[in-house]
Amino acid sequence: MQKARINLASAEIDKLNEICGSIRDIAEKTGTNISGPIPLPSKKIKITTRKCPCGNGKASFDNFEMRIHKRLIDLGVDERALRLVMRVPIPEGVQIAIEILE
Repeated sequence: MQKARINLASAEIDKLNEICGSIRDIAEKTGTNISGPIPLPSKKIKITTRKCPCGNGKASFDNFEMRIHKRLIDLGVDERALRLVMRVPIPEGVQIAIEILE
């Protein structure tokens, strides 16, 4: 049986969970098999910068961190369900990739 694998990634977890919920609703309405959303490990991007731009003064630093949250959803291949998933409005900052598996 074929299935569609949907990869979602975003720095904002609220938007990510919202899209996962709408995909789950579509799967329930169409009666398609769904497994997920499976949370994948978050990627942490850390940057340390010096507070004083000129280099004089005391050496104090700022630490910034951005987390990239990821989700994985496997959806049974149903033409109607995939069309509805592709029409879901995707907010800015959310990346989505859909691939068909054998």
